[in-house]
Amino acid sequence: HRPDRARMLARVERGMREPERRPAVGWLRIAALTAGAAGALAVGGFAVGSALRPDPGPQQRQVAVEPAADPLWADGSVDPGSNAYWAQSNVTFKTKRELTALTVELRVAQTGGVNSTGHWRSLPADDFKETVAERDGFLVYRWVLRPGRTVPVGQHVFAGQYNHAEGGRDAGADRYVVSGRVHGGQQVSVGGDFA
Repeated sequence: HRPDRARMLARVERGMREPERRPAVGWLRIAALTAGAAGALAVGGFAVGSALRPDPGPQQRQVAVEPAADPLWADGSVDPGSNAYWAQSNVTFKTKRELTALTVELRVAQTGGVNSTGHWRSLPADDFKETVAERDGFLVYRWVLRPGRTVPVGQHVFAGQYNHAEGGRDAGADRYVVSGRVHGGQQVSVGGDFA
């Protein structure tokens, strides 16, 4: 917007020439018009000044670059279908890259009466060698990807099922580890607990 200075000044002069029937109102009117004209001139001057200012050119900004994210993420949880006598522990993992090697180990602490009733995984059974054994106070479920097989990008679940002593079982000492290798030989590993 470019203010028309000549038109505004003419308006102010006309207002000053009008008969003063109501002096207070006339002076208020003149003051308002003058303030309006001054504001318009100030905005116009700012716009012109901005337009005449030289362009500083492209501005440089510093951008933080995060390191490449780990292609593997995992979580351990006790299945909500577990009850006072039986439970299922789930190891859920996501991989952002195809895996050429994979080992999933689930360690269920022997809290009393813990014994295996089965296991499963969302990936094809023929692709894995599976073992279940008691070791060092844990019931250990282990799935190892067979040579020549691969694990696709996506989310996968490995689950161990077991009986336990009657009552609510504390899974705080249970552990899991998911480890593998992506194309190019990079080793990846993630582990945690069920707390």
